[in-house]
Amino acid sequence: YDNIVITGGDIVSRFVVSGFMSFMSLSPTACKPFDKNRDGLSLGEAASTIILSKNKTGDNDIVFLGGASANDANHISGPSRTGEGSFIAIKKALKESGVPANKIDHISAHGTATPYNDEMESIAIDRHDMSHVPVSSFKGSFGHTLGAAGLVETAILLQEIKNNTMVKTVGFHKLGVSKNINVVDKTTNRELNTCLKMASGFGGSNAALIIQKT
Repeated sequence: YDNIVITGGDIVSRFVVSGFMSFMSLSPTACKPFDKNRDGLSLGEAASTIILSKNKTGDNDIVFLGGASANDANHISGPSRTGEGSFIAIKKALKESGVPANKIDHISAHGTATPYNDEMESIAIDRHDMSHVPVSSFKGSFGHTLGAAGLVETAILLQEIKNNTMVKTVGFHKLGVSKNINVVDKTTNRELNTCLKMASGFGGSNAALIIQKT
């Protein structure tokens, strides 16, 4: 195929809210990704479309170099406590893209602000010796958009790369995970060439994508 259109969207419904309430995973306030006082996620709704083309369109094209998914089969709704699935997905994505971990400039994490998700992501990042790499979560800004999350957050990451800007993690104040990761706490201008997008889901699903500016 020469061109591919990828689109995704999700809405907040009574069914979805009741489901997350049964898990006792909703925060009574705006969510706080990676923060010491995080107490659950916030729901949001969004839609996004990304068009991929194998044809070069300009001098500042952005390329999806490599991606991978991995399932840790830990639990229907809980991630692996060791970050194994996310670690493997990142490892495979780096291998497919031919990019070493020390060349990653910025990480867009899944960052749901639940105790287990943020902890396991910090472990996966640390296991790849990327604790120093600036990491952020967009969910403090507009919540967890569920089926739209991976795509809409990738679209925002593309804008960060184009503008060499890392958007702050809204709701983050004090690190609350066991690994000393570098959470972006204020919007910062920085040269961004190669970035990592992380995503996770129910059933042990984990994905990673390497994106690079040409």
